[in-house]
Amino acid sequence: MNAISRGCPSGGAHPVLSLAQVEALRAALSGRLLAVCFGSGVDSTAMLVALHAAGLRPDIITFADTGAEKPETLAHIEAMDSVLRAWGWPTVSVCRKKPKPTTGYQDLYGNCMANETLPSLAFGMKSCSVKWKQVPQDQFLMGARSGPNARPPHPVWEHAKATGQRIVKLIGYDCGKADLRRSKALKPADTNFDYVYPLQLVRWTRRDCVRAITQVLGADLVPIKSACFFCPASKHWELYWLAANHPELLERALLLERNALTGKHSRFDAVQFGASWEHLVRNADGFPSTTTTVGLGRSFSWNQWARVNDVVDEQFNVRRTAADRARFAALSNSLRDPDNALDSRTPGIPVVDITDSEQLELW
Repeated sequence: MNAISRGCPSGGAHPVLSLAQVEALRAALSGRLLAVCFGSGVDSTAMLVALHAAGLRPDIITFADTGAEKPETLAHIEAMDSVLRAWGWPTVSVCRKKPKPTTGYQDLYGNCMANETLPSLAFGMKSCSVKWKQVPQDQFLMGARSGPNARPPHPVWEHAKATGQRIVKLIGYDCGKADLRRSKALKPADTNFDYVYPLQLVRWTRRDCVRAITQVLGADLVPIKSACFFCPASKHWELYWLAANHPELLERALLLERNALTGKHSRFDAVQFGASWEHLVRNADGFPSTTTTVGLGRSFSWNQWARVNDVVDEQFNVRRTAADRARFAALSNSLRDPDNALDSRTPGIPVVDITDSEQLELW
């Protein structure tokens, strides 16, 4: 039996959880029906590592595929399924929303293109996440009575109803400032589920998550950031990463932005800015200061960013020479801070074993 199947760090490394952390997880979760919401990113992968180290086996693990996932994200699910089988755990159940045939689209990208709009996050809202991620996972568990997503309830849901238990949804929010802010804004329960954030119970930050994955599963199973390839929350380093690794996906994102900002639902006002969106993208270095969403970056246009930084040619095709892609990769690495995903595989950023003292000093 290897280290992964035992759930222990390889090479005799220090355990990833202290006794106090194990007890915190067990006190909150032992004897409960557990449903892991797996995002196939660093936090949710580390959450599985922490649960296994505490001897807590989830009853179901779900992932919502928006149809816009990066290939590496989907490949990570397959890799984790091998780990989960070795642990004797349920593998990842991939959930996907099925739109009505009359919509003419099959995924989130098609939804945005058909409606000539950006993802709702570009306007400070979360409806795209609710519609394409939360609802499909809820329906996978609770079932749906009618429509293209009709399905019977999952046995875990039926068992919960039959025994009067509540399912606990486990969310991979860590102890970084952003995730702490998100979790505090949410209720601990709703009509159907209770919500718990295991990484916050063990006080892990993003760096702790990367270290734990590296120790237990190996550096190759530290995933990239999980997000749609046209996510409005993407940072400049992620755009360079996309240009270096998947230029075709960046081109699709640029097309989506152009389709939305020149389409019938565009909120861009040429009178306010003194020029059309197209003119500013092609000729200006930036947009005037405004609260109006001017692109996928909300305050900046991905098309304009790509032109100004010589990522695209005059036709907005992503440059694909070996030299260009090497430049994009170098810029991505230089802009990415140590707490981002992939840091365990980035030259110059050492992987340090977790110790009890490091974990207990996080607060």
